[in-house]
This record gives sequence, structure tokens and C-alpha cells, in this order.
Amino acid sequence: MTAIYKRELKSYFQSMTGYVLTAFMVVFTGIYFMAYNLNSGYPYFSYVLLSINYILIIIVPLLTMRSFAEERKSRTDQMLLSAPVSLTEVVLGKYLAMITVFAVPCVIFCAFPLIIKSFGTAYLKVDYLSILMFFLMGCVYISIGMFLSSLTESQIIAAVTTFGALLLVYLWGGLTQFLPTSKTSGMIGMVILLTIVAAVIYQMTKNWMIFGIVEVIGVAIVVALSFVKAELFENLLVNLMEKLYITEVFENIAVNRLFDVSGLVMYLTVIAVFVFFTMQSIQKRRWS
Repeated sequence: MTAIYKRELKSYFQSMTGYVLTAFMVVFTGIYFMAYNLNSGYPYFSYVLLSINYILIIIVPLLTMRSFAEERKSRTDQMLLSAPVSLTEVVLGKYLAMITVFAVPCVIFCAFPLIIKSFGTAYLKVDYLSILMFFLMGCVYISIGMFLSSLTESQIIAAVTTFGALLLVYLWGGLTQFLPTSKTSGMIGMVILLTIVAAVIYQMTKNWMIFGIVEVIGVAIVVALSFVKAELFENLLVNLMEKLYITEVFENIAVNRLFDVSGLVMYLTVIAVFVFFTMQSIQKRRWS
């Protein structure tokens, strides 16, 4: 894994991608820092991070689009998969290289709260927790982008689909307000979600039987619950979507100064799920 990690990390900085992304994030953040903290006198650097978190939907697709799509297009993935390393080491090596590139500007961000402190009052604990959660949120986004890159051999398609997925994540909180709350809509929503899950499983396995089994069992459970306890489906879709609102964990610290351990667990869980999905996607190609 170490060899793959070093190879990937070196490629990011040899191609200038790492330098460009780092410079862009630091300069962009610096502009907001000057406007909010230096000129307007806000004592929290977390305000800046809250205001710039949308740039992740631009930065992350550029960072992850080549992770597996480039290997697949150039057919070097066959050499990589036949190397004397496990699939887990391949995926983790690439993933750790990408989060290392993203960690560079996040480490530089740690200097900004100290600059605020040199001018007056600063809230270092809140600011550094915000930087940590901003970094972890970026790690979640990178895991999603890496998985989508493993599904295609086109870097452009990987970048566009990652941008679309992250834009949906970014707008998630606002979109939940438009969801219906009735029992019927909750049932329909659960069936749609089960279909999406089954479709993802099919995409990884290319097995219609598994797709059908998952879909039929899921729908049967939903129908059975609708007869036994129909009130479970009231507001179910809204409540479920709100629990999957990734950005809220970061916002709780940046805005409300609340550190939620369950949110931290959710971030780590989502990362693990998409890393696993990536390994399954690559495993499918290995045996196809």
C-alpha cells in the first residue's frame, strides 16, 4: 500500500494538480478571511469555512476524476490488479493519497485562527474543530468521487457525475423541505430507495437475480409494514433524508458550536461504505 500511496501522491504533485488545488483553496479562503475576519472583525474562522464549503463540489471532482478512470482508460489497471498487493491496499493507497493532497490546504488553514488571535479575541477550539470537520467532510466527498471514478473510464464523465452527486449533497437540506410527508409518499419513497440500492448492487455484480431478490424482498417488507404499522411511513422520507444530511454535521460546529459525536461516526461510516463500494466495483472488473 505504501508504494501505491507514494506513486499516487507523487503523480499529483508532478502533474501540478496538487499545487494548483492547494493554491486555489488557500487563495480563495484567504479572500474570505480578509473580508470576514480582518476587515469585518468576526472572531470565528469557522464563518469562513462555512462560506467556502461549496468549493468542495468543484475541487473534489478535479481531484478524484483520474483516480481509477485514467487507469481504466489506459489499461494500466490490469497491471495494478495483477500486482502482488491486495485490492484493499490498492484502493486505500489511492484514497490516502487524495486525502493527503486535500489535507495540505487544511493544515495551512490552521494558521488563520492564530492570526485572528494575534489581533484580539479568538475561539481556537471552535475553529480547529471546524477545520477538522471540514477536512472529514472533504474526505467523505473524496470517497464518493473515487467510487464514481471507478465506474467509468472517462475522466470527464467521472468529474461531471461527481459534481452532480456532490451538488445534490450540498443542496440536500433545502431539498428535504419539498418532500411529501404522507404515509403513501413514504411507502413510495422507500420503494424508490430500495430500487436505487438494488441498481447499485446490480452495477457492481451485473447479476439480475441478485437485483430481483433485493427488490422483491424489500418491496415485500414495505408492503407488510404498511398493513401492520402504516404510521411508520408518515414523515419517514423526510426524517430519513434529514439524517443523511452530511453538511449539517459541519454546520453544527461552524454555526451552533455543537460537536456531535454521532455526526463524526456518520462521516467515518460513509467513508467506509464508499471505499467498500469502490473495492467491489474494482473486484467486479478483476473477474470479468
